[in-house]
Amino acid sequence: MGILYEILVGLIAGWLAGKVMKGGGYGVLVDIILGILGGILGGWLFGLLGIGMGGGLLGSIIVAFIGAVILVAITRVIKRA
Repeated sequence: MGILYEILVGLIAGWLAGKVMKGGGYGVLVDIILGILGGILGGWLFGLLGIGMGGGLLGSIIVAFIGAVILVAITRVIKRA
């Protein structure tokens, strides 16, 4: 169930990040990947800052969303260069 949970959180976070950032997303698969990687990045950043979002689905989505937004911004900067 863990991998399915990560994919679900990644899908939601990646889709939200694609919608919040100007322009469309990169497609479903890349949005999922960015969401999962964003969850890892967001969890690491929140851990460094000492911020806990709780263990629920909503907290996981928020952390993954913030990480995914950061990753989408980085990929867009790299894509322009």
